[in-house]
Amino acid sequence: MKIKLTDLPQSARHAEAGNRKLFARLKKNTPNDLDVVVKDLHEEVFLNINCLDCTNCCKSISPMITDKDIDRIARFLKLRPSVFTERYLHIDDEGDYVFNTSPCPFLDSDNYCKIYVVRPKACAEYPHTDRKRFVQILGITLKNTFICPAVYEVVERLKEYYK
Repeated sequence: MKIKLTDLPQSARHAEAGNRKLFARLKKNTPNDLDVVVKDLHEEVFLNINCLDCTNCCKSISPMITDKDIDRIARFLKLRPSVFTERYLHIDDEGDYVFNTSPCPFLDSDNYCKIYVVRPKACAEYPHTDRKRFVQILGITLKNTFICPAVYEVVERLKEYYK
């Protein structure tokens, strides 16, 4: 099943109760194979999804920007970290640096990232469906089902797997 980006919010809303139920069950009794299963599902899903066709994450959410990210990106842009921070970032409600604008100021019109080689760690790891200790990020995964078609699909397959 490949979901269209335009259908994603409605589909994610429709699936949310089932996703919450699955995640509560996984949190309460985490299967030993969860990380392997999710990583395998991630790899299967990404055989059919090209992030450059979507870039909804870059268009609609801002990653958390770490001090290391700031230093790395500023160096790449030949800016002082303080200038980069002043020009591109602000501190959000959770106390994290995030980009001032959405879409991302570094998203090019062709959906390529202008700073891809030095992109923030959160961008490089997105959508996090191939990481270890997946059970620790169920909350953000639920949110990401509304943003990323790949996450939505991974979670749908996860529900089938753990019926």
